[in-house]
Amino acid sequence: MKFSDLDLPPEVSQGISDAGFTDLTPVQEQTIPLALEGKDVASQAQTGTGKTAAFLISLFTKLLKSGSRTTNNPRALILAPTRELVVQICADAKELGGHCPLVVQPIFGGVDYEKQRQALRDGVDVIVATPGRLIDYLKQRVFSLGRIESLVIDEADRMFDMGFISDLRWILRRLPDFDKRQTMLLSATLDRRVMELAYEFMDIPERVTIEPEQVTAERIEQVLYHVSQKEKFPLLLGLLKQEAVTERVLLFVNTKVMAERLSDLLNANDLPAAVLSGDIPQRKRMRLLQQFKDGELRFLVATDVASRGIHVDGVTHVFNYDLPQDPEDYVHRIGRTARAGADGKAISLADEDNVFHLPDIEEYVGRKIPSEFPGEEDFIWDYAKPARKPRKSGPPRGKGSSKGSRGTKGKGESGEKPAAGKTGQRRRRRPRRRSGGSSGETQGPKKN
Repeated sequence: MKFSDLDLPPEVSQGISDAGFTDLTPVQEQTIPLALEGKDVASQAQTGTGKTAAFLISLFTKLLKSGSRTTNNPRALILAPTRELVVQICADAKELGGHCPLVVQPIFGGVDYEKQRQALRDGVDVIVATPGRLIDYLKQRVFSLGRIESLVIDEADRMFDMGFISDLRWILRRLPDFDKRQTMLLSATLDRRVMELAYEFMDIPERVTIEPEQVTAERIEQVLYHVSQKEKFPLLLGLLKQEAVTERVLLFVNTKVMAERLSDLLNANDLPAAVLSGDIPQRKRMRLLQQFKDGELRFLVATDVASRGIHVDGVTHVFNYDLPQDPEDYVHRIGRTARAGADGKAISLADEDNVFHLPDIEEYVGRKIPSEFPGEEDFIWDYAKPARKPRKSGPPRGKGSSKGSRGTKGKGESGEKPAAGKTGQRRRRRPRRRSGGSSGETQGPKKN
């Protein structure tokens, strides 16, 4: 099916042409016609399948046909779990809606608070937001949700995973009734918890499901190497040399500590790399992503904060330096390559600690990942090691130190803290009672 077959406003059609789109993807072909009929849609959609364009085209069409004027109370709301995804949705909206007289405003934490508030007061049509800061502005009555005609919940499953579901429900209860707005929900999986949310806040949604064989892009060449932990970096260097990598490369790891370690190793071996993780300040994260998109930075080491919502053309290789624990994260990671009709390669390194996740990943993607055991010629053992970082000054830890080693408070990888609930707090240990006993304890006989 072609976009020219759809009944779209000329402004939207021109934006689609500017983006170079001609044929609808399977997700778009199933979703857009239903949305254009005014129906609510719950869609299982993986990254890289065109889901963002699907809901933006539908949303822009509805707003243009309604003919309402721009005010400081938005007519459409798009909710996303991470800041990076908000930024990417806004970039796609700018391209697809470049000829539409609509104001699209991102709302998320980590950037100028007053600037975003003033933008809301000046007037917007579409808000693209993470839940936390949106709730902040709503509680201050900077704007109202009473005029919302269209709602999009993107990556609903991630909302649950990151602890935003209470915030999401708080927002949804302040929207017009479900029969007075159109809602589109998109999720990597339409499991029970997601469908319960859909049935509670949507008007008899039409369900769109992608078959398992469509989960990963066909143009991604996948390969998996069985390797020990001490062999991982020498093998990585050998593979980078064999693949003759000259374009952008994404390397995924499971922890921030490993991200720093791998980045240091790459930089020590003249492979300029940077880290993208949840504790990187928002402005720096946006700057790093822009450098990566512009080709100024070739290697980006990322935790799963970057596996969803980051659309960078020209990523030729994705390396799972650590095999992910969650099968869905595998799909989102490798979906960073082979975008916009290009080819790509996903290489995974399964060591003795995370190879146990492989069966679940293969079951989820619906096929075996071709695996290989590397030969000695695939390794580069003679590599430079990074210089030791100087120890931070301060009082010694341990006995006598006033500060212990405390964990960070419960922020998700988005860098935004869920508004509801308390996390990351320590419990004090109760002193053990020496006498009196408690239920379930056995005591010796009393002495007379």
